[in-house]
Order: sequence, then C-alpha cells, then structure tokens
Amino acid sequence: MYIIYALLASVFSGLTSVFAKTGIKNTDSILATFLRTIVISIFILLIVIFKENINDIFLLDKKTLLFLILSGISNTLLWICYFKALDLGTVSKVTPVDKTSIVLTLILSSLFLNEKITNIKIISIVLILLGTFLTIKKESKDSKDNRWILYAILTAVFTSTTTILSKIGIENTNTTLITFLRTLVVLIILTTITLFKKKYKYIKDIKKRSWLFIILSGLSTSLSWIFYFKALALGEASIVFPIEKLSLVVSILISIIFLKEKVSKKQITGIIIIIIGTSLLFF
Repeated sequence: MYIIYALLASVFSGLTSVFAKTGIKNTDSILATFLRTIVISIFILLIVIFKENINDIFLLDKKTLLFLILSGISNTLLWICYFKALDLGTVSKVTPVDKTSIVLTLILSSLFLNEKITNIKIISIVLILLGTFLTIKKESKDSKDNRWILYAILTAVFTSTTTILSKIGIENTNTTLITFLRTLVVLIILTTITLFKKKYKYIKDIKKRSWLFIILSGLSTSLSWIFYFKALALGEASIVFPIEKLSLVVSILISIIFLKEKVSKKQITGIIIIIIGTSLLFF
C-alpha cells in the first residue's frame, strides 16, 4: 500500500507545481507560501476533526513532538532556500542540484534508519537523476549571482533532512494528525517571517486568479503531504522518496496536456528513464 500512497503523493505534488507555476508566479514567494500554508492547515484540520482523532494529540510522546518540530523547521528552511535559489539562479541550474537530495536521502536512511543500500536502489536512483537532467529545459538567461549554488545545496540538504526526521517522528502515530501539527510549525515560522519582513502589505496586490491557484496549490499540497507521510509510515524512506519524485513527470505531462507546452525528444527520453528507474523500486 505504501507504494500506492507514494504514487498518489507524487500526483498531487505534480499538480501543486503546475498550480504554483501558472497562478502565483507574480506573487511574493514568501507571502504565497504563507497563504498556501494557511489553506493547508485549515484543510488538514477539517480532516482531523472529521475523523474524530484530534484527541490523539494527548497520546504523542516527547520524542514524536521533538522530531515533529524539527521536521517542520527543516521543511520551512527547505522552502525558503528553494525559492531563494530560484530567485538568484535559473531552473535549469537549480533543479539538478536539488535532485541530489535523492542520493543524500539514500545515505541518511542507511545511517539513521538502518535501511539497506541495495544494488536495485542504486541503479534506480542513478536512472532517476539521469532522467531528471534530461527533462530540464535550457534557459537563455544566466545568473551572475553564484549564491544560488549555496541555496540549491541547502535545499537538497533540508529536503533529505525533512524526510528522515519525518520518518523517525511518525512511527506508530496518526499520520494525518502529525501532518497537521507539522504544518502548524511551518505556519508559525512563516507567520513570523511574514510579519517581520512586512510581506502582508502585498496581500492587497494579489489578483483573483492568483488567489484561486494559491488555494488550489494548498489543497493539492495537503493531499500530497497526507499520502506522503502515510507512505513513509508504512515503507522505507529510501524507496518512498524517489517514487514521490515522479511528481516531475506528472508536472511535465500536465503541462503538455493542459498548458499545451512543447516537449523535446530529450525530455521524452528523460521521462521514460525516470519511469523505468522508479519502476525498479517496485520489485
């Protein structure tokens, strides 16, 4: 079942990327992330209340709460570094560095979760990384600010760290409740940043179309997280994480079908390689 949950997480994660790309690209990244996190918090809270497991919060031990907070902090830093890297560099440069988080997650899961590094996992991750490189479009504009490298590396580090911390923290717990509490941690941090940097002043400038996509991206992110943490609770992080990265394929396919974006033979080859590499993890 955890493979199915991981696949569903990748689908909704891919939808999130498309919603963000098409609707909120002209909105301040921190403000958009803050507003989207509010949507996520409300949506997941409603699910927790509907399932009548809000009282499970009193059953959480200190270890779970600690790793819950740490994963929330790590996830917030991940978002901040990722958007900063994109501000300073191009997507074609940032994405390959970010995708190295797959390799880092494999290493960390072996060190801290005692998950075995098998030949199949290594071959799969190499294929996924190769396919990712092939799917990235070349951009004409080049960044003169090389600080993007640092932020891209930090993004990869925090992406892997978030996965490992989350895996440790959600063992034998209610994953939906954990997702909600973790989102609250992210929301508190982003609220502090938004207030400190006075980003709230730009809310009045957000257009109706952007509001729509902020809400849609929040809903799709919520579902992605719910399925992702459910998958992590049931399966190995070194398998779940690469499968979730199929979201890149989902984003490209949705862009082709609904946004009528053109795709090159190189990108098609990359997509096929990613699917083959991910499929190896099913066996």
